[in-house]
Amino acid sequence: MDVKKPKLLFHIPHSSTVIPDDIRKHFSLQHHQLDHQVKLLTDWYTSDLFSSAVHASGIAIEFPISRIVVDPERFESDSLEPMSKVGMGVLYTKTAHGHLLRAEKFTQGRYRTALIDTYYKPHHETLTRLVQDQIDQHQQALIIDCHSFPTKALPYEMDQTDRRPDICIGTDGFHTPLWLTCHLEKAFKKLGYSVTINSPFSGSLVPLEFYGKHKSVYSIMIEINRSLYMNEESLKRTEGFNVIKADIADVISDISNALNHGNVM
Repeated sequence: MDVKKPKLLFHIPHSSTVIPDDIRKHFSLQHHQLDHQVKLLTDWYTSDLFSSAVHASGIAIEFPISRIVVDPERFESDSLEPMSKVGMGVLYTKTAHGHLLRAEKFTQGRYRTALIDTYYKPHHETLTRLVQDQIDQHQQALIIDCHSFPTKALPYEMDQTDRRPDICIGTDGFHTPLWLTCHLEKAFKKLGYSVTINSPFSGSLVPLEFYGKHKSVYSIMIEINRSLYMNEESLKRTEGFNVIKADIADVISDISNALNHGNVM
């Protein structure tokens, strides 16, 4: 890839299923129950789904452990994080169904500090550095926040609407320019997908260093309905996997080309 061209930054926060053995003992659930939560809450195969786009256009920043241990998409401070009200802040205390996941003592004090310092801060420091590199080299940076979602809403989700789209695009009022939202929406619809904006999920991640401060840092979230590419019970990929993977790469290639040639509004 030509190093002179801007690189898109693909943030992949929820693809890992890893729960370190020394941390498993902190959870209140039996092993099979904890594994079930992993099954429900993992954004399955997003690393692979976006891999062709990453190879063609940018860099992947993938969180190395399960969101059940630490969620890098949450604000570090629970006072700033809306999901902390349902026990799903940066360190979850509740399951997807609102049951006890781990006692608060394992999310406070030295436990909290250790988890944040070991996983959360290094991840965000890497993302911040890569954004700054793009600004220094190209005066702009674009983060693609890569996710998937279940066909049926889980109990903790704020949007419980039954009918869910194929693709959900999440935007930020400051960091997502209109041209970017429109481009993604039109491109996916042209390929035959149903698309919604900020429903059932909204927002898109931006490092705090730039959040609400730098208009040159763009961010947009792409959420893929899991029914398009996998069996949500067996977790096996379906024939649709390679189709949506290729379509994601094509859509993002168009965005990358637009940025490289200045064809944005």
